[in-house]
Amino acid sequence: MKLVQLGQSDLHVTPICLGTMTFGQQVNEADSHAILDRSLAAGINFIDTAEMYAVPASADTCGATETFIGHWFAKNPGAREKLVLATKVAGPSRGMPWIREGTGMTGQDILTACDHSLRRLQTDVIDLYQIHWPERHVPVFGITYFDPTKDKSVTSIHEQLEALSKLVKAGKVRYIGLSNESPYGVHEFVRLAEQHGLPRVATVQNPYALASRTYDNGLDETCYRLNVSMLAYSPLGFGLLTGKYDNTDLTGPLVPDGGRIARYDSMRKQRWGRPEALAAARRYNQLARDHGMTPTQMALAFCYHRWSVTSTIIGVTSLAQLNEDLAAWDTQLSPEVLKAIDAIRWEIRDPAL
Repeated sequence: MKLVQLGQSDLHVTPICLGTMTFGQQVNEADSHAILDRSLAAGINFIDTAEMYAVPASADTCGATETFIGHWFAKNPGAREKLVLATKVAGPSRGMPWIREGTGMTGQDILTACDHSLRRLQTDVIDLYQIHWPERHVPVFGITYFDPTKDKSVTSIHEQLEALSKLVKAGKVRYIGLSNESPYGVHEFVRLAEQHGLPRVATVQNPYALASRTYDNGLDETCYRLNVSMLAYSPLGFGLLTGKYDNTDLTGPLVPDGGRIARYDSMRKQRWGRPEALAAARRYNQLARDHGMTPTQMALAFCYHRWSVTSTIIGVTSLAQLNEDLAAWDTQLSPEVLKAIDAIRWEIRDPAL
């Protein structure tokens, strides 16, 4: 697979990125390292993490994922220089006071968080440092509408960019990106950067899956016009688009040894746990089977080869899942299948937005 450029940066990455948010919660350290070993051996040069990981988030596991990766770097001299390393600074707490207090994400919060991530990751520089979610009230994480009465933002985008600029100038960060952003946010970050000579965002990392395609409602054009690369996360819809929940009642008892949604009550309360999201996934999963594919193959192929997606972030909990996700790269969807996918979306839209 050919390397692709991230925005206007000089970062060139594989169109598949290894997501790591399960490391430290569902996946222990030894298995995490085995997944990292296999991913690197398969030629993947791009890994993504965050200060708040592992997920589901808790005070006990906050920072665990970065720590696991840092231990892996220490065990594997030379691995760090082969990889483009991305991590994220969390936005306002969103019910996670162990990350930071208050409703804001100040410039000093960004500087402090970066230093902590560098220590956990045991590296001198982060290649792509992203704001995990905006301080502004934005329709993300299952929120359908923008509500100005709930906007309690106290830190300007300009202040955040100035803090990120300090990190770039100090050599701690090479390039910056956004996550869970809106068209307005991407435009404003780019506008202010160009106006004030500050770092320009290279990427935006947003959800993108068959059951969650709000990116296609305007943000795709924004990124295209501004040359900001899209990093698609949750391409399998937290497992809904693998087919493993097709015969499961997600309103029933938790399954301790099941997948994330079956195992954690907090996951069921999010967008992927909605009954409508599972109903939509079942439709797409059956379409895949009708055309001789596994649901995983079709869901990943849709993201892997979408013109608007630069790199797709895959999150796995085992080597078997990693191998399956990598093998799906060779799957190409026919015009007939793509037309059928759009027909389903026209009917049910984006239930896991």
